[in-house]
Amino acid sequence: MTPRTRYLIRTVCALVLFFAPHSLLRAQGGPVQPGALSIYYEELTAPDFVRALDRSAATCILPIGVLEKHGPHMPLGTDLLDARELAARAARKEYAVLFPPYYFSQIFEARHQPGTISYSQKLMWDVLQETCDELGRNGFKKIVLVNGHGGNNSFLPYFCQSQLAARKSYAVFLFRPSQDPETAAEVKKMRKTTMESHAGEVETSTLMAHRPELVRLDQAKNEPGTDLQRMAGLTDVYTGIWWYASFPNHYAGDGSPASPALGELVLSRQADQLSRVIRLVKLDQKVLELQNRFYGEAENPLKK
Repeated sequence: MTPRTRYLIRTVCALVLFFAPHSLLRAQGGPVQPGALSIYYEELTAPDFVRALDRSAATCILPIGVLEKHGPHMPLGTDLLDARELAARAARKEYAVLFPPYYFSQIFEARHQPGTISYSQKLMWDVLQETCDELGRNGFKKIVLVNGHGGNNSFLPYFCQSQLAARKSYAVFLFRPSQDPETAAEVKKMRKTTMESHAGEVETSTLMAHRPELVRLDQAKNEPGTDLQRMAGLTDVYTGIWWYASFPNHYAGDGSPASPALGELVLSRQADQLSRVIRLVKLDQKVLELQNRFYGEAENPLKK
């Protein structure tokens, strides 16, 4: 490639980014009005950051995703795209600061698939811990993790529990939405498939609800997402290869019947749940008080 060609490519890319609609550059929600506080951490000026800290009651939302295969029809970043969209909708209802894209997750089970970025155990832990520590150093007292990735279902609760190992100036909360029977009934009525675990009808629908241009629905049947049950005879025990034994294609379900309407239902109801959680966390005074009391007693357990 000649220097002139490289220059032309850079120029075209710069022009595309300059004139591109704002909706192509971040989640939906439109441009920030003059004088308004953005929910996005990366869009705040330093003076605005101080105002946002106060308005959010020192509460930061940290959506967590990963880079992994999502069947043959969805993008590698699906988990974070959905988690940030969910968090953004909630933060617009109940103001909180939304941390920038975060892809450092547990994903060893997908290392055999193209595009997977799998960080080592220590690095994965250290990045999350230091991110929380830095948020605390900058004044946040409450950090809400919003998990978009199933591979974190064991890692993140353990991370939260481990915050008791050493004194912290902040508290970490993990959003764990309960099932709403009314929503579950509506989802069941709209669904055309019965099995859903990864990149199936519901997850495909949620991405279609806010980023339809990234979903290639015509390719959803290019690979099977059926459970091979290759460990069916091994019961009452856990082993790390279980996911590969069942779903070696890293696809569990059938995304082809997905619809934006189903995705919008799921996203909107979960955003309502998360906004209520944000409100409760912002108002809460007990967690930090109890946490500080615990640290003091743990440092000198014999003193009563």
